[in-house]
Amino acid sequence: MKVAVVSLGPEVTMEIKNRILLAATELFTRNGIRSVSMDDIATHLSMSKKTLYKWFDNKDQIVEGVMRQHLNQTQGECEVLIGKAPSAIGEWFGMLDWIRSQFAGIHPSIFHDLKKYYPASWQLWLEHKNHYILAQIITNLRRGMSEGLYRADLDVEVLARLRLSQIELAFNENVFPPQTFDPQRVIVTAQEHFMLGVATLEGHRLINKFRQVTDEV
Repeated sequence: MKVAVVSLGPEVTMEIKNRILLAATELFTRNGIRSVSMDDIATHLSMSKKTLYKWFDNKDQIVEGVMRQHLNQTQGECEVLIGKAPSAIGEWFGMLDWIRSQFAGIHPSIFHDLKKYYPASWQLWLEHKNHYILAQIITNLRRGMSEGLYRADLDVEVLARLRLSQIELAFNENVFPPQTFDPQRVIVTAQEHFMLGVATLEGHRLINKFRQVTDEV
């Protein structure tokens, strides 16, 4: 007598994989990537490690899956934010709020772990940063110039890459030791400083309005 083999449909398969990636994301965010094992992920899911390996061959695949999922979600959220922003400066401040929510409770070793131990996932981040994020910064600078909120003489290509480099700098442990500097604090401070540097007088007034700072007479 033959035993029927039940194959799971693509929707069920995707649901299970997404549940594993969600659990891994929670653990990576809280504890860092390097310190989380396959055993930890299986335990968190109340799943046997044998079952976990049925869906992912190794931890590298899970890290890469988490990264792809995160970047796709990030792009979608950014597109919504940009579409709703009333101005280039409003876009920046909307992004600051988003950054605060993204980095609340995130383990400071995330970038270090990715760069040192998971090159394939790190490459995904670099491609996202060097293409998508760079393009959004350039678009924002040009929008602000057209709105009269940013100076007309900006070197957009240089400034966009300068701003891009500040993102990773916030996670450089040699410059900003995590025990002293929260990456969220560094990113927010750097972005506000950058905005003030590119803004016109009208732009400064709008920035101060967002920051609820009274203009000096």
